[in-house]
Amino acid sequence: MMDKNIVLIGMPGAGKSTLGVLLAKVLNYDFLDADIVIQKKVGKKLYQIIEEVGIDEFLKIENEVIAGLHVKNTVIATGGSAIYGKEAMENMKNNGVVVYIKLSCDEIKNRVKNITTRGIAMKDGKTLDDIYAERVPIYERYADITIACDNTTIEEAVAMLSDKLGNI
Repeated sequence: MMDKNIVLIGMPGAGKSTLGVLLAKVLNYDFLDADIVIQKKVGKKLYQIIEEVGIDEFLKIENEVIAGLHVKNTVIATGGSAIYGKEAMENMKNNGVVVYIKLSCDEIKNRVKNITTRGIAMKDGKTLDDIYAERVPIYERYADITIACDNTTIEEAVAMLSDKLGNI
């Protein structure tokens, strides 16, 4: 391929981190989990950051961290809310191929049981359905490639994605 990054976007629970590690192995790329970078920078878990500073401030931190990433040949798993960061997404689009890991809302609900400790950027009173409806059009707008992962194993998803990336 080229020396561009592969940037994984999608809902919490879509499998971005899990898929990213395996994809990095297949492509012989580095792997970076943006959520871990944020946690290390702030010194707290995502849900703690959100509890302490609120959603809007968390989104600013996330945007700043991702906008400041300068890596090559790396699979980057972003947090589900990374798409709200204009500068972050400009950086990701300029330096990588953005892949939307698409799952149905029902599948996300099956996978995400620990909404509070998971550190999902959800405003009070919003449901997972609300977040899904709000984010999907944004994921679709940023995506260079979309892979539908309902009813697929992680291995099948990695194979589908590496095939699609091979055609770039």
